Parts: sequence; structure tokens; C-alpha cells
Amino acid sequence: MDRYDLVVRNATVIDGTRAPRYQADIAVSGGKIAAIGRLDQVQADLDIDAGGKVAAPGFIDSHTHDDRLMLSSPDMAAKVSQGVTTVIAGNCGCSLAPAPNGMPSPVTPPLDLLDESGRWFRFKTFSDYVAQLAATPAATNCALLVGHTMLRLQTMDNLERPASKTEIGRMRELADEALAAGAAGVSTGLYYEPAVAAPTEEVIDVCKPLAKHHGLYVTHMRDEGANILSSLEETFRIGREVGVPVVVSHHKLAGKPNHGRSAETLQLIEARMKSQPISLDCYPYCASSTILSASRVTVASKTLVTWSKPHPEVAGMDLAEIKIPLEQLLPAGAIYFSMDEADVQRILSFEHTMIGSDGLPHDAAPHPRLWGTFPRVLGHYARGLGLFPLETAVHKMTGLTARTFGLKDRGILKSGMAADITIFDAGQIEEAATFAKPIQPAKGIDTVIVNGAVIWRDGKPTGARPGQVLRRAA
Repeated sequence: MDRYDLVVRNATVIDGTRAPRYQADIAVSGGKIAAIGRLDQVQADLDIDAGGKVAAPGFIDSHTHDDRLMLSSPDMAAKVSQGVTTVIAGNCGCSLAPAPNGMPSPVTPPLDLLDESGRWFRFKTFSDYVAQLAATPAATNCALLVGHTMLRLQTMDNLERPASKTEIGRMRELADEALAAGAAGVSTGLYYEPAVAAPTEEVIDVCKPLAKHHGLYVTHMRDEGANILSSLEETFRIGREVGVPVVVSHHKLAGKPNHGRSAETLQLIEARMKSQPISLDCYPYCASSTILSASRVTVASKTLVTWSKPHPEVAGMDLAEIKIPLEQLLPAGAIYFSMDEADVQRILSFEHTMIGSDGLPHDAAPHPRLWGTFPRVLGHYARGLGLFPLETAVHKMTGLTARTFGLKDRGILKSGMAADITIFDAGQIEEAATFAKPIQPAKGIDTVIVNGAVIWRDGKPTGARPGQVLRRAA
């Protein structure tokens, strides 16, 4: 009689491909899915009864800032509690490595979102960072991006100008080393102050190594407001000239004058998709979260302060109720209510949109997307509003994301794939995190499995840390 490491029994399988759900057992051996079907006669070292529950591929968070979290809090509770088994880190131009010259004090925003102390920016090369993640694994897998803003900081004495030819050459060398070490792509944060002065040509030149490494260009675009169409065209141009696929990060329309314009942007994205590879992701909320600044406050209907280094006591408070001048709160972070629900729903519903949390794990009062993104999509939007079938929701956070990032053995439940599995109650799953109480595990997540090891069960982490650094397959 066959014996396996683990068998998930009596599951409703949603396999990540958008195929209709079906009833089956799932056998796991050696970290891989060994068989799916009626497995009544087989034995296992561990049996998990998933009767009445869904077994799906482990969710892949397409947009995170978990670069440091994987080392400082490797149980990854904020993510695994909502069914996430793989995180894509190094977004928005911000990566923890490479830091051959260390990090200035105070840490240059927005890199302080990863670590305001500066002590975690200790990896001189990207390969040093990858080696540390391999030596001290987290509970989740990861795929990594190298940040253009980090490269600028390491090579330039003044970030308020375009890079010189020599500086571009050095950035390109650092990018090449990172990609060779396993980075899946280069990310930019052209919206943020340290990269605003970088012209399109600088980005193209720095990203040239992407082509030979078959990497991705992933971007927090220059503008997500009035000039969003030109920012999209800039993004597409960079992808074309470098010769690589692009990913538009957390697609949104910020500011009331731009509400409703997702109809325009999605039409443009779909048209350009016919001639070049383009992807996008989105989080399921009308509020964004990043560093606090006066310019960002002006386009928001409401602003919540998430952290303040000089005034930690204001974390979680409405800026309008704080009696301290904004400039005296800095450096600080904030949540900005600046998007329209109709745009959020339209972008989420777009066939090609992946799900990414964009959570900031080190904020004192984080945006609830850190703990709530995936259950909110499955509960509020799929089950509650009927925005799309559950099979589509799962595909947007599994198979679609794995295909986009080249994670060949992830994102689909079938024999031979890695055993990353999330078991949840489709009738109960929903986010518990709110803006008032943002640090709350989701409801309805039963069991989470990474590489065949159970990492979340009975409402808490198990202590297992089987995560791997995943490389992009061309």
C-alpha cells in the first residue's frame, strides 16, 4: 500500500487554473504533490480532513515589502494567516540589497519602510542576501526584485539629478549581479523622491541586464493621478526598449479628479498587451499607504498616520485630529483615502489583474491590507459582491501570478508541482483586519502548507520554516 508524508482528504479542489472545482484527495511526498484523486486506500504520516473546505494552491502575494520581515519575523504570521505561501519582495524600487556602501543615517525614505534603523541594510551584495534567506529560511517562499532606488542610493552622491554615464554603468553592474544571484527582475519607484529625477533613459540603461537574465521590469509608476496615461506609456516604452515583460504595480487612480478613469487605463493596457507582455496587480482597498508628505495629503479625503519617529504616540490617529504640525511628525508613514470603489472593483475584475497586498509590515498601525488582502478578495468581493467566481479569485492569486513571475512549479494543484496548499472555508473566509484594528488574523483559514510542511494550523504558526528562494524560469 502506498504511503505518503501527508494526505489532504475530502477536499473541494480549486486548482488555480480557473477550472471548475471538484472533489478529491491530495497526496504529498518529498515536498511535492504526488497524486490527486480518490485516495481512500493510501496511508499517510499526517492526515488532514478538508471535508467541507476548499484546497487551493498557496496564495502568491505579487507585491510585498517583506524583504526584512523574512529575516526579523520569519514565521510571517501576517501573510501565512491569510493563506499566502510565496511573497514577491523588493518592490517600488526598494530592496534590502545590495548595500556595498551601507545605508546613511537617517535612512533615506522610502527605504525606511523596510528598516528605519539601517542595521538590516548589511548585505554588500545581492547574493549575500539570498544566501542569508537560504541559511535561515522563513515560513514562506519568496521571489525577489532588486530596487532601482537602492541602486541610485548606492552609486550617487546626489539623488536630485539624473545619473551620470559612470553611475549608470555601476548601477547596471549591481543589477546584473543581483539578477545572476537570483533576482526575478528590477523594480522602480519613480513616484518617490529619490527616483523622481531619473529620466526614462536612465531606467532603460540600468535595466539592460534584464534581457539576458530573462527578468521582469516591475514599477510603481511615476504618476497614478492626472498623468497616469503618460506614465503607463513610459512603462511600456521601458519594457519594449529593454525587451522584457513589465508589471504595473498596485494599479490605481489617485485623487478625486481621476475617479472613474480606470476605464481609460484598462483600455490602454489591454490594447498594449496585444503587442508586448504586460501584467498588473491591485490591492482590494480604496486607501493607499506609504510615507507621510504634504503633497500626498492634499489629494486624499482622509489621512491616517501609521507611524511617526518623533511622535510615536500618534500612530493610528487621523491627521486632522493631530494638533502637531505635519513637518514635526516626519519621518512618518500614512494611509491615504484617495481612490474610488468603482475603480477598485473595475481593476480587480480585469481579467489580467493579480492580487498583491503592498502591506508595510513594520508600521506601528499598518494598513489592514497587510493582514487582510487575500481573505477580503475571497470573502467580500467574490462571495459577498459576486464580482467574480471563486475559481477566478483563486486564479488571480495563484496560477496567474506564478505564470507572470515564472514560478514554474507553483500556483497550480497538480501532480509534480510543489506542495504549497491553502485550505479554507469558502463560506467563512473574510478579513478581520480593519483600519481601527489592523493586526488581526483572517477568518476561515484552516491549514497552510509550504513545500509539504504545515506552517499554519489551529489559528497559529506551527514554527516550521520550509520557505525557499524561488528563481524565475524564463
